[in-house]
Amino acid sequence: MVLVLAALLFCSQKATAQIEIGVKVSPSINSTRTIAKDQYNFKNKGADAGFGMGIIADYFFGANYAFSSGLIYNGKGGEVAYDYTIPTAGGTGTTQMKGSDDISLQYLEIPVSLKLFTNEVAPDTRLYFQAGGSLNTMLAAKVNDKKVDSEGDKFTKRFNTFEVGAVLGAGAEWALGESTKLFGGLSYHRGLTDVDDDHYSGIFNDNKVELKSSSFALDFGIKF
Repeated sequence: MVLVLAALLFCSQKATAQIEIGVKVSPSINSTRTIAKDQYNFKNKGADAGFGMGIIADYFFGANYAFSSGLIYNGKGGEVAYDYTIPTAGGTGTTQMKGSDDISLQYLEIPVSLKLFTNEVAPDTRLYFQAGGSLNTMLAAKVNDKKVDSEGDKFTKRFNTFEVGAVLGAGAEWALGESTKLFGGLSYHRGLTDVDDDHYSGIFNDNKVELKSSSFALDFGIKF
């Protein structure tokens, strides 16, 4: 991570006309998408508020085109509910049970996207449209506001370390001077890979059960 930041700063000094580096904050609404047979009643039960922040860099290879990346700390999650069965005493039958988990995951994200800018739609104002993906590494996990389960194991073991996602966004950018710019917009982040590391598929004894993330974020920041 340090090497990436150092490389971005070095490049910005060598090509200040081409690279713009800044910071952003992103409050978000997060939820989980569940994929399972209807009989499990495995479903999204509610959304959670999240917050992201980090460093971004836009490398312009044309007046209206930029390759965008950065390092973003972000929170995701949501509440899920499900039905499952457990053996009765003596193993002569099963009992139907209900469960729910409020999941909170923290990631370090590396977005990789293309930004397309319009010409000025008003003095010192341009619109932008963004599309791409992100590689996300999980840093921490909580379930029902706890970091460890009843056996003392960290909840990070329930989830996959890496996630791949897609990013779509749009917004506006305002020039405040020769190099300083403010921006604001809305983005949609859709997880493409399963975040469940066999925990929920183990509950149902079905390896086709999947849990994926989704979030809508407001993006605010400044570039230099």
